[in-house]
Amino acid sequence: MSTQASATGVDEVHILWTSEGMSCDGDTVSVTAASLPSIEDVVLRAVPGIPKVHLHNKVLAYETGDDFLKPFFQAANGELDAPFILVVEGSIPNENVHAEGGFWSAMGNDPETGQPKTLNRWIDELAPKAWAVVAIGTCATYGGIHAMAGNPTGCMGLVDYLGEDFRSAGGLPVINVPGCPVQPDNFMETLLWVLHQAAGLAPTIPLDDQLRPQWLFGKTVHEGCDRAAYYEQADFAHDYNSPKCQVKIGCWGPVVNCNVTKRGWMDGVGGCPNVGGVCIGCTMPGFPDKFMPFMDEPPGGSLSSALLRVYGPFVRTMRGITNASANTEPKWRHPGDKLTTGYRPRYPRA
Repeated sequence: MSTQASATGVDEVHILWTSEGMSCDGDTVSVTAASLPSIEDVVLRAVPGIPKVHLHNKVLAYETGDDFLKPFFQAANGELDAPFILVVEGSIPNENVHAEGGFWSAMGNDPETGQPKTLNRWIDELAPKAWAVVAIGTCATYGGIHAMAGNPTGCMGLVDYLGEDFRSAGGLPVINVPGCPVQPDNFMETLLWVLHQAAGLAPTIPLDDQLRPQWLFGKTVHEGCDRAAYYEQADFAHDYNSPKCQVKIGCWGPVVNCNVTKRGWMDGVGGCPNVGGVCIGCTMPGFPDKFMPFMDEPPGGSLSSALLRVYGPFVRTMRGITNASANTEPKWRHPGDKLTTGYRPRYPRA
């Protein structure tokens, strides 16, 4: 492998992005809507300080077939001309649990055998060599929909497959950016941090216990929700047409780590509760099983709403009184002959 880094960090990097996990490619499609930064800004190096980026994603690539797979094989063989970041999209199937001779998911053919090369083999060969490994979307991070109870594939997240002790060639654990699909700017902001870190211009990316970027997933949906004040006042929605708190009609926002209520979806617009949807916990490791059936009131919703009924109506009434007062102008604002503001001159007129 040729010289790959300058004295301050990486000058050039490939992004090898495979969506050959159990996936709908929804995360790739979602990222095309990013703007902070956009994928175009990164590829065209419009962001100062980042290395030159070569993106290899089957949905966004011009190349097909062997031409598309070439850098993946080069990376697996240690022949790529620059370091690479491996982005994995989709759940990781368990290739030990299917019928003999079959496979769950593959990308391209093994040149030696002519047989499909499974996603698991690609991960085994690429992950240890990658400067960083990023799991995009809840399927790749924790298993997601494909890993729910009763599935025949034994699907799992990337950390489940590689192990919690895994470290990339850059010394990093798997970086998880969950979401079903991923919030586009969350992923691009994370990728931008990794690129700046690779270039030697950023400290180590801060991750929480679930290996998510701390600054993105450190708060709950509820803490950033425009409807949260209604919850505090025990003023709940009873249907999906209401602007009030949706806890009693299926929203899990108070216990879900996600910033979509603050960030929105595209250019700050959208986001589940912002547009009338309930939070179903799609960024969480327990999704979907621990949040089903969707649209039912969460188990804790009944207790918390019952406790809120003690003081919620009182708070709402008192705030209503204060609001009515604040909506009334002071009585001294009038065009009468006398000044009634309470003004008293220090030196009375002679």
